[in-house]
Amino acid sequence: MKTKHEQILAFIESLPVGEKLSVRLIAKELNVSEGTAYRAIKEADNLGLVSTIERVGTVRIESKNSENIENLTYEEIVKIIDGEVHGGFQGLKKTLAKFVIGAMTEEAMLRYISEESLMIIGNRDKAQELSLLQGAAVLITGGFKPSENVVQLANQKELPLISTSYDTFTVGTMINRAMTDQLIKKEILRVQNIYTPIERTQYLEKENTVYTYRMLNQKSTHSRFPVVLPDMRLTGIVTAKDVVGQDDSVQIEKVMTRNPAYAKKNMSVASIAHTMIWDGLEVMPVVADDMTLVGVISRQDIMKAMQSVQKQPQSGDTIADQINQMIKESDDESYIFQVTPQSTDSMGTISFGVLSEVITESVYNYLSQLKKKNLVVEQMNLHYFNMIHLGNSLTIKPVVFDENRRSARLDVHVYSEKVLAAKALVVCQLIQKK
Repeated sequence: MKTKHEQILAFIESLPVGEKLSVRLIAKELNVSEGTAYRAIKEADNLGLVSTIERVGTVRIESKNSENIENLTYEEIVKIIDGEVHGGFQGLKKTLAKFVIGAMTEEAMLRYISEESLMIIGNRDKAQELSLLQGAAVLITGGFKPSENVVQLANQKELPLISTSYDTFTVGTMINRAMTDQLIKKEILRVQNIYTPIERTQYLEKENTVYTYRMLNQKSTHSRFPVVLPDMRLTGIVTAKDVVGQDDSVQIEKVMTRNPAYAKKNMSVASIAHTMIWDGLEVMPVVADDMTLVGVISRQDIMKAMQSVQKQPQSGDTIADQINQMIKESDDESYIFQVTPQSTDSMGTISFGVLSEVITESVYNYLSQLKKKNLVVEQMNLHYFNMIHLGNSLTIKPVVFDENRRSARLDVHVYSEKVLAAKALVVCQLIQKK
């Protein structure tokens, strides 16, 4: 028999896409408390069954999939521009491929309108209708509202009809920035891209015994397993050293390591590598927000991913990418950086953050090219001696003074116009390239 929580989730899933719902409505419809209804709606939100949109409320949406997560949706556009949705709620999870500014005649618009596009337009009813008929969503700028006919057409076509108080230029700039950010996000490798899902994960329950561990160890050849409660929430991790010398009848709960380090699917692989490689962890559980085990990630997976990601083409430049492109390699294992207006602060001197990034990128280039290493910067102590002004040419000289298999420490001297202007002590984690 299903629990009340499961019944509510099943009810929500049965609702048509675009249907509005609320805690009070669920509580009344299924004869449950508002607290139970609230928790179920929250879970439905986590599962991607519903979404709460400002000035609209909670709406049943199409289930999330990995493709949509990787792309910009109309729902995200609404949040970015502080918009209001008037119709076409069923299409909010659809992916935005491009946007077009409709500052032209209706006949001229036809050549630019395409499916999965967003037409940005003012208070022109005919142009709005034309866009919807051609398969494009509509964003009305300037605070204007759509007519009832346009709303009905948007609902019929299941295409979002959105309005915003911003002007067309501002909206175009905001959406363009969001699309660029999304391209950069795609390049950031996350745990969800490489982890082993729960269907292929071996785990133990806290009531299991050391004998169960040994049988699972022989079957899988693995030596580390997450330990879960009856509701699948993570409670510990057990390794070979935990069971050495223990009797077969001893419960796993008594030998496991409690409160283990864990990862979440939206975390970057680099941040997890920081913990796993530095602390010598071979396996880390992956959990949902409520600590439910959803899989595991291994140190081997991370090292392979971090090495392969360097070979991927760039789709969008981060600030670090832009700074790295401005750094030129010199013949004597040093690096040159020219201080541009964009890299200065209000005083006309180099921004402290930019200087830190210049040093970081120079260290990365030095170790990556000369020492054949990948790295993660662990710590930096930066001392600023002399002002570095706009137009100055910097020479950055990294020198390794201590190195082992897992880490390296470097002295970095920064010269401005041949005068020592800054020094930094940088500590890095190292990952050997294969």
